[in-house]
Amino acid sequence: MNGAGHSGTGAPDVDGRGVDGRGAGDGELAVEALGSGRVLRLVAMREITLRLRSRAFQVTTALFVVAIAATVLILHAVDGSSPTRTVALTAVDGRQAATILAAGRSLDADVQVRTVPDAAAGARAVLDGDVDAFAQLTSSGSYQVAVKDDLGDTLTSVLTVAARQAALEGQIASLGGDPATVGRAVQTAGVDVTELHPKKEHEGSRLLLGLLAGGLIYISLITFGPQVAQGVIEEKSSRVVELLLAVVRPWQLMAGKVLGIGAVALAQLTLIGAVGVGLGLATGQLGIPAGIAVGSVATALLWYLLGFAMYAMLFAGAGALVSRQEDATGVTMPIVMALVIPYVLGLTVLPASPDSGLVLILAMIPLFAPILMPMLIGIGSVAVWQVLVAVVLAVALIVALVWLAGRVYGNAVRRSGTRVSLRDALRPT
Repeated sequence: MNGAGHSGTGAPDVDGRGVDGRGAGDGELAVEALGSGRVLRLVAMREITLRLRSRAFQVTTALFVVAIAATVLILHAVDGSSPTRTVALTAVDGRQAATILAAGRSLDADVQVRTVPDAAAGARAVLDGDVDAFAQLTSSGSYQVAVKDDLGDTLTSVLTVAARQAALEGQIASLGGDPATVGRAVQTAGVDVTELHPKKEHEGSRLLLGLLAGGLIYISLITFGPQVAQGVIEEKSSRVVELLLAVVRPWQLMAGKVLGIGAVALAQLTLIGAVGVGLGLATGQLGIPAGIAVGSVATALLWYLLGFAMYAMLFAGAGALVSRQEDATGVTMPIVMALVIPYVLGLTVLPASPDSGLVLILAMIPLFAPILMPMLIGIGSVAVWQVLVAVVLAVALIVALVWLAGRVYGNAVRRSGTRVSLRDALRPT
């Protein structure tokens, strides 16, 4: 309690002085007593605790993890490989096994051949479900096939090719030729291909990994970035910010909020990435070496940190300009569009043109880089020097935004009621 008789918290009025008569100097002394590092840690931990206890965050994180895990497992379960088909042959026709197996390989079909004693045993095997079809070679060179209900497209194609091969061998034999010699000549014949622009190794898997990395970063930034603005507006509209600014400098409050929310967002993204890449490697769905996959995730997390640092400060400064959640959309829409444009561009251009020069140029622009550069790194279509240029430009913008957003935040966050124009917020106080 001071000489004026007030026992309040010392929260400042709109003009910057506390209700107990203390001025900004007392707040600065309090900050110095706490230390900037401890202040940032306290503010960040407050944000981390609030976000981790949020039911919405917990449910969203669980849904993301379940969704990514389910996607990988479902893709693994319904992998494009066709089921194994089994054909039964009698011992008399056993020599046709090699022809049927060769036909299956030529059509990329998984076919097995089983020998049965006679036609009756073959029919029983079909009815019991032990084999998919029982085939007998007729005198004309065709196959007489018995099935339980439907032969299916795969076996129809395989047995058709095998029957034609058998008919060809029969004609060669009737003309006095050697079917085995002709067969070897046919099997050795092929196509010698020269690739003038060969595909990169693991191109499909790396494209998928890159697009997923950029997509997850986009989702996380578009989710947690506006939360920074919402948090600023909530504190400002409830006048809580006046209590906080009695002992905390504006830039410390802004930086602590960004650090806290960024830590929670990074933890969520790391968990999702670890589950997705881990299951993808374990099931073989990624189809790329583990080193490439882990390296892509690590660089994606680095770009996420750079991207969140940029966008969170922009959202914090924008949120300080208004005092109602209803007005948030108007000030944050340009920032949201800066996120949407590179995501849509990367998603539509890169699948058809992974080496797009336009995307590469845009990926070095700081506000576009956090989404586009992880896509290009995942695909493997960007040089090291281009990544370094993008990093340097992003860091330079972050440094500039620290000053710019800090001034806007410091000048506008105390002003409640009407919306503060950007010009007024940038004026020196």
